Amino acid sequence: MGTDRLQLCDLPKLKEKKQPIVMVTAYDYPTGRLADEAGVDCVLVGDSLSNVVLGYPDTVPVTMDEMLHHVKAVTRAVRRAVVIADMPFLSFQVSPERAIDNAGRFLKEGLAQAVKVEGGGTLVPTVAAMVRAGIPTVGHLGLTPQTAALLGGYHVQGKTGRAAHAILEDAWRLQEAGISLLVLECVPDRLAGRIASELSVPVIGIGAGTGCDGQVLVFHDLLGITFGFAPRFLKTFAEAGRVMREGLAAYAREVRERTFPAPEHAFPISDEEWARFEREPGRDRP
Repeated sequence: MGTDRLQLCDLPKLKEKKQPIVMVTAYDYPTGRLADEAGVDCVLVGDSLSNVVLGYPDTVPVTMDEMLHHVKAVTRAVRRAVVIADMPFLSFQVSPERAIDNAGRFLKEGLAQAVKVEGGGTLVPTVAAMVRAGIPTVGHLGLTPQTAALLGGYHVQGKTGRAAHAILEDAWRLQEAGISLLVLECVPDRLAGRIASELSVPVIGIGAGTGCDGQVLVFHDLLGITFGFAPRFLKTFAEAGRVMREGLAAYAREVRERTFPAPEHAFPISDEEWARFEREPGRDRP
């Protein structure tokens, strides 16, 4: 581990300096390494692994074992950024004890530096218990995909005065419970900016405007490796998906045309050794 490794305690310093914090998801060794080498500050092994990588319809089905498997791969790749593990559905909601046990696995076995949980309200005492147990914890408010069905679907949250106030109150309560960071997803920009200005912990936005202390996007979304996913908050920074498809199509074409592999891709044997091979007695073959 290098001496320039970022720690959670470095992130509030970036907030104080008004230097935006860059977070991106990653799900395996290659994506973790690419994100880290690009210089991002935080790598989130998101439960979006469920639908983005594993092909489930949403984030609910992914299991602790599946998440832990991928967290281990990412932490083996990352050398500088803070790695945060997303706690999957029902890994923390059942009881504080269950939450502590599962979160501990991400730190002890997965070597993550923090875990993230979705929700406020009745979850706040569980977050406080996790922090008392020595587990660095990140909160997540606004659109919480694990419980999107209870929110009426994947919609912007906090659009009414009462709903905005409830999110602000939950943000304060989570900070009082000891969270290290807060993610705000799909909330009005003015509300996100207000929360970021009031809280001392960094606030990371996704679909929450420019008033946050940093931003997070899904690796595959920002690089165009998705299939029909285009929410308002997403900007595609590179068409990697198109380049990958073109490369695969070119490979398939050259294999079928027998132009690949070419001589420079093969390993020769000298005429002398081939002649020796031909002279070697072999078993009778049909």
